[in-house]
Amino acid sequence: MQRKFRLTRSDDFRRVRRTGKSYAHPLVVLIAQASEHPRIRVGVAAGQTVGNAVLRNRAKRVLREAVRPLLPGLHSGWDLVLIARPGMVGASLEDSRSALSHLLQRAGLLPKNDA
Repeated sequence: MQRKFRLTRSDDFRRVRRTGKSYAHPLVVLIAQASEHPRIRVGVAAGQTVGNAVLRNRAKRVLREAVRPLLPGLHSGWDLVLIARPGMVGASLEDSRSALSHLLQRAGLLPKNDA
């Protein structure tokens, strides 16, 4: 995922986590908040419940790759935080992309005919 589509500052992560709306799936949690920025920005996190550093980094890489092809179809002006859950460690790219599509549709950010 290109840097211009990433949430990088901890203040942005805190703001989205504190005031955003959350949607849960067994593999990932999506927290969405409207933003004043013209494009969509995505931050990815994985806590220690996911596993050691190797597993957390793998889960974050898989999430970034899963959301990358979905970005052009998303409504702009949103900040998203994706939090990996322990099930993400054994999930395939297709499983994680399906989970993200489902969550983005529930959040109203992805039209139902896409994905």
